[in-house]
Amino acid sequence: MIETLEWKEDAVHILDQLLLPGRIEYAVCRTAEEVAEAIRGMKIRGAPAIGVAAAYGMALAARAYAGPSAGFAARWTEAREALARSRPTAVNLFWALERMQVLYDREGRDGPERLRESALAQAHALHREDVDANRAMGRNGAELIPAGARILTHCNAGSLATAGYGTALGVVRAAHEQAKEISVWVDETRPYLQGARLTAWELEQERIPYTLVTDNMAASLMQAGKVDVVVVGADRITARGDAANKIGTYGLAVLCQYHHIPFYVAAPLSTIDRAITSPEQITIEERPPQELSHIAGQSIAPAGAKVFNPSFDVTPHYLVSAIITPVGVLYPPYARSIAQAFERA
Repeated sequence: MIETLEWKEDAVHILDQLLLPGRIEYAVCRTAEEVAEAIRGMKIRGAPAIGVAAAYGMALAARAYAGPSAGFAARWTEAREALARSRPTAVNLFWALERMQVLYDREGRDGPERLRESALAQAHALHREDVDANRAMGRNGAELIPAGARILTHCNAGSLATAGYGTALGVVRAAHEQAKEISVWVDETRPYLQGARLTAWELEQERIPYTLVTDNMAASLMQAGKVDVVVVGADRITARGDAANKIGTYGLAVLCQYHHIPFYVAAPLSTIDRAITSPEQITIEERPPQELSHIAGQSIAPAGAKVFNPSFDVTPHYLVSAIITPVGVLYPPYARSIAQAFERA
């Protein structure tokens, strides 16, 4: 399985997903600001992967600082704020920054000396935790997948969106490893085409049967009885189970309810933001208009066309059949099952 990001030679090496599936190249980030730009520019994406990258960015801030100890607090804050501004919707980013801030409060107030190694060790720990959580999610979710299931997924929630193995695609991988003879309908995921460029590429590498479809084919496939289950990831989940994910996910959930198809969300506990209880509290990122009006630099719309390009939508909790987590599968009422999941964790 290809590495989404790795630490080597005192830098974060990030697989440049803008170049997939055509080329496999890594962007080398040596500062927190370079990591932030890689996140903002979509070289790395997916909530869990963004969180791990941000942790490494803070480790870089500690290791690269060479000024007087008295000035380190300002530098740490500057790096943290640069990373926090990179993507507003994915809660894993802020969760990872908070983990690093707790470490700073304990060890870094007098300067970077102790943090140079402990911050890197913390980032490595978050990296390992994410992979372990994804594998546990895969095992838990695979129990919900019947043999021979035709699974529809949206966007990319695989190894490329995490530190390894994947969330929604981790469930697919685990079911495949259990020889359940599943197949996957891959939504292309307009406008950024993460399904066509990334999910299809991952499934190709794993030799998991898949078929690429346009986003607007989902209703027709369901009407024809060709979809057995939908599994998606999430970038932020409220305390009552509302799930923010790639734009188009909410439409799939509505279709699933109409066609009586299970709609599952797979996410680590770090994606659940217990501080918020309603979809209105989730900041929805708006991406540059060129991502919608252009493909590969070529305009597909009239010059001057007005563009609205939100990157996410929110699926209400009552449309979610279950939330697949590393500590088990959660069912409604989610306010209760989410609280119990955190108690177990």
